Amino acid sequence: MKLHGGLTVNGRAYASGDDIPAVFVYPFFLVHMLAFGASGFFMAYGGVPALFVYMHGGIAILVYTVFYLAIFGRDEVKWMFINAGLGLFGILSQIDWLLSLFGRSVGDYPIYVHVIPFLYFVLYTFLIRHAVVDMLGAREDEARRSRVEYGYVGVSLAFYLLAHFLEG
Repeated sequence: MKLHGGLTVNGRAYASGDDIPAVFVYPFFLVHMLAFGASGFFMAYGGVPALFVYMHGGIAILVYTVFYLAIFGRDEVKWMFINAGLGLFGILSQIDWLLSLFGRSVGDYPIYVHVIPFLYFVLYTFLIRHAVVDMLGAREDEARRSRVEYGYVGVSLAFYLLAHFLEG
């Protein structure tokens, strides 16, 4: 994958435009973000004061966004936030499903509590989509990329619908 900004991995500096092995990027960020996202989720919905959740999650989300800009580029990150805005109801249903696993629902909390978990969800699903595109070798092949992205959307929608019906 080609970097859109400078980055250092294990002491090795990569410049904008350099190729970086996806094996350095995805495993680290998928595990790291899952841990921070889970902590943000449990803090937000576990009664931790909102100010602390915003500070803890806000700093992490800012750092992840800076890395995303360096790795994926400004245009991809812009579309991540545009698609998040468009997919707000999908995100809402997924957070509601996750909360249902703990006997709760989105409506049990004031709106400001959902900001950090929603942003983590946006960042994590963005990372998953890019990992799928790269792992299936579709980044540089437009026809293959189109098929992979349609497949990703189809699988995502199926998962969202399944989660919606399992919750309801």
